[in-house]
Amino acid sequence: MRRVVVAKPGLDGHDRGAKVVARALRDAGIEVIYTGLHQTPEQIVETAIQEDADMIGLSILSGAHLTLFERLMTLLKERDATDILVFGGGIIPDADIVLLKEMGVSAVFTPGTTMDTIVEWVTSHVPA
Repeated sequence: MRRVVVAKPGLDGHDRGAKVVARALRDAGIEVIYTGLHQTPEQIVETAIQEDADMIGLSILSGAHLTLFERLMTLLKERDATDILVFGGGIIPDADIVLLKEMGVSAVFTPGTTMDTIVEWVTSHVPA
């Protein structure tokens, strides 16, 4: 079964979008571990490793996406866990999406992306 950790890093307290994505993934038969608000990249990576997750999905609305994703990707490399795919969503400028993909982030979903699109992407990138 696919396992996805959905997380809200940093000080951003708006988690409605993360919860909607988590529910859509669960409804599609994917096991979701939602970490809750105010997680550090260290906590998120530790959870993903402990839970044997296939993916980490970050929801970031705070504007700190470059810093938070960069730290997360570094930690995954340090923990020899680069097989865990990383995707994210939030209010992220197009120019920054290019930078995130260069860091190794697999996909970035911006406001207006349908849940079907996110579920389809997740299911197509991790075998059942």
